[in-house]
Amino acid sequence: MMLGSRTMSWNRILSGLLAAVYIVVAFLGGGAKGAFTLALFVILPLGCIWFSNAMGGYIGPVWRGAITHPTPGLVVCIAGWLLLLLPAVIAVIYAFNHEKT
Repeated sequence: MMLGSRTMSWNRILSGLLAAVYIVVAFLGGGAKGAFTLALFVILPLGCIWFSNAMGGYIGPVWRGAITHPTPGLVVCIAGWLLLLLPAVIAVIYAFNHEKT
């Protein structure tokens, strides 16, 4: 149990710091509206990372259909990280594309 809580703590700390960096950068680049928009974006990935076991255990109706089996918490956590890292990946791709022109 101890190892799981350390892992969860690191996941929470790192994802929270990354989300905060995103929001600050969005504020500096796009003002309050940009920061607010990005803050709305990071809610779902943070929820998946911070509460992966609870979200993975959900069975029931969703927007289009239903979830019929629980999802392992690790899979939900990894999906949350992928979604949270998406803006950074897009920024890197954008930077490389504009460097060439």
